[in-house]
Amino acid sequence: MAQHVAQPTTTPVIPAKLPLKDIAPWAVFFGILMLVLLYFVGAEQGATSVVSGEEVHEWVHDARHLLGFPCH
Repeated sequence: MAQHVAQPTTTPVIPAKLPLKDIAPWAVFFGILMLVLLYFVGAEQGATSVVSGEEVHEWVHDARHLLGFPCH
């Protein structure tokens, strides 16, 4: 007696196209957010200090060292 095994049919996967105009606002938002974060980690408490005191310095202290920014 012969046994027949069903072969799976495969269809090519076509990725959905996402227009650039849908991505651009999010890319700009996250780009600005990353620049602000980089400022607070790398330059806050220096000559261009926006926030007075040591609070920001203490919040981002370990991140500064991890990213190679000197802070003391």
